[in-house]
Amino acid sequence: EMANMEEVRKMASEFLKRTINAKGEKVIKVAKVDGGWEAEVEVYEESSFIKSLGLPTRVQDRNIYGVKLNDSLEVESYERKGQLSPRE
Repeated sequence: EMANMEEVRKMASEFLKRTINAKGEKVIKVAKVDGGWEAEVEVYEESSFIKSLGLPTRVQDRNIYGVKLNDSLEVESYERKGQLSPRE
């Protein structure tokens, strides 16, 4: 039976929570593609730049991740697609 968009949204969010410790994730796009689904998720995560300096930070980067799932809703790949302006 076909997966629906609601399930895809849930799977993509859960995956990013587990994988990159995403916070406040918001699915902003879900599309049916050949052989599966693509989702775009907006997430907040600790500023990678400030973290790379070894400093504690409350600054959050707002990033967009693309998540690809197959028809069985297994995640096949994910990537960071871009960054929106940071927030304090």
